[in-house]
Amino acid sequence: MRKKKTKKTTENVAEGALPVYLLDRDVQSRAKVLSNMIKQKRKEKAGKWDVPIPKVRAQADSEVLRVVKSGKTKRKAWKRMVTKVTFVGEGFTRKPPKFERFIRPMALRFKKAHVTHPELKATFCLPIIGVKKNPSSPMFTSLGVITKGTVIEVNISELGLVTQAGKVVWGKYAQVTNNPENDGCINAVLLVDENGKIHRLRRECPGEQCGAGVFMAAMEDRHYCGKCSYTLVFSKPEDK
Repeated sequence: MRKKKTKKTTENVAEGALPVYLLDRDVQSRAKVLSNMIKQKRKEKAGKWDVPIPKVRAQADSEVLRVVKSGKTKRKAWKRMVTKVTFVGEGFTRKPPKFERFIRPMALRFKKAHVTHPELKATFCLPIIGVKKNPSSPMFTSLGVITKGTVIEVNISELGLVTQAGKVVWGKYAQVTNNPENDGCINAVLLVDENGKIHRLRRECPGEQCGAGVFMAAMEDRHYCGKCSYTLVFSKPEDK
């Protein structure tokens, strides 16, 4: 069987009104261009928040949570003991031991991390504010479980970094680079970009009625404040 190769011939259409059968000729190419633009923007957005360790081994529930038998005859098995390093906030209050489902041992609760600034080539012992994202599971994030690849928020006010407006930079994100349960400490790298600037995953609204503590929603091409409707639109400069 021979395949016939047909070449599409492009005819120059005169300027002016187009006939009905030519109206849909260019729709497919426009759709392709639009889809390519969207894919490119997604790639740029993904590359904007690159982390030192992009892929980590997922932690299974059976590995992180150990079944604890309870009850008078030890037949009930609805309690779980967390076997990994965790962070618990200062204002946390335990439930009565009888009703506590997830048990986080005091020996595995950490409050500080050794954070390295990649540009300054220096390591600081900084207090942990919270767990932003655990790549294994949202449940581990809510429990404050810290494993390799977890993004944590640390207090860098001791470093004395100041914004352009003169405000002291307080909390920034860092990614854990070691296995804390094996090493006995948390080692992390501060998330900074190519220019040495610290990554800003959330942007505070500069509006007068909002100020510090009110964060804007991050869209694909803009930042939007739901409180005062303040919008910042940004676009990539065209390459000449």
